[in-house]
Amino acid sequence: MRDAVIVEAVRTPIGKGKKNGALAATHPVELLSHTLRALVERSGVDPALVDDVIGGCVDQVGEQAMNTTRYAWLGAGLPESVPATTVDRQCGSSQQAAHFAAQGVLSGAYDIVVACGVESMSRVPMWSNVPPGADPFGPGVAARYPEGLVPQGISAELIAAKWSIGRTAMDEYAVTSHQRAARGWADGLFDAEVAPLGDLRRDECVRPGTTTEILAGLRPAYHDPAFAERFPQIDWSVTAGNASPINDGASAVLIMAGDTARTLGLRPLARLHSFAVTGSDPLLMLTGVIPATEKVLRKAGLRLDDIDLFEVNEAFAAVVLAWQQETGADLARVNVHGGAIALGHPLGASGTRLTTTLVHAMRERGARYGLQTMCEAGGLANAMILEAL
Repeated sequence: MRDAVIVEAVRTPIGKGKKNGALAATHPVELLSHTLRALVERSGVDPALVDDVIGGCVDQVGEQAMNTTRYAWLGAGLPESVPATTVDRQCGSSQQAAHFAAQGVLSGAYDIVVACGVESMSRVPMWSNVPPGADPFGPGVAARYPEGLVPQGISAELIAAKWSIGRTAMDEYAVTSHQRAARGWADGLFDAEVAPLGDLRRDECVRPGTTTEILAGLRPAYHDPAFAERFPQIDWSVTAGNASPINDGASAVLIMAGDTARTLGLRPLARLHSFAVTGSDPLLMLTGVIPATEKVLRKAGLRLDDIDLFEVNEAFAAVVLAWQQETGADLARVNVHGGAIALGHPLGASGTRLTTTLVHAMRERGARYGLQTMCEAGGLANAMILEAL
């Protein structure tokens, strides 16, 4: 049987998604171009051999419109003969790109393919693709959910309430994320995965000195009288400190058939073992990581205890803590180099950013299996298991 392996994985350092952020002056196409150039250079693969480039991007409008992935490949000076496409599964867009890429290899449709993603949230803010007054849901959704859906921050508050996750627990989790990320950078653990861009050599949002006392001083980010009346169970505990920031960045992984890697003399980082995608309640929205984890383990024929390392996207601390309650996973094995709360969450880039961090952490720690999962807007989640070779 054919297998699909990752032979290289690289990302930009992640910048603050604000006008004064280190990457704010960089066009999103160039963010991804930089990453693709680094991927090709580090792998040593002839880019003309790539069968397709599949990229993720969430707000595909303005500077991120017109199939960003195609223009990033061209902007990198890479062969015109290589096609590219851009997909949207919200925050899981580039993880879905990796699923599609690997599935294409497994099916025999591809031999070599790039999965990647980008988001410049400073230049293309969230919701830029929804003009004022536009209805992205349509009458059928309005009829099915007459009380209306809610923003992700409200979903995070509902999750915290449902799983009895208090403010202190979320703040403590956020501090751990920053401590692990700071330690990772201090110990050189990110050097193999990051391609510095301009003056930015490290992730810009990591705060080594943050404490629970500092985070306790932050105000709730999503308190709204209308939602407070509708959801009296909410304690309003989600803040900017225990949620992911707004960011700019790009990431990419090079996936190919195992026999192709052997022919080219390349040493794979990991095998793409199993995949799953699920839908979940669009009101809670972010809980799909729970059934997605169960589904991918079932498909893989593995148990939770078989997994050495986990990457669970830290869109909100409440999401990871609810996932941990339901799965029973050991948090010591989750996001061991920090997660999105500290490193950042450039939406379309985050899927392959997690993959990049995971494959390098697996090699550094001698892990056999790694599991990655991401919650996504609309009540969706992807999950993927990697196996070291």
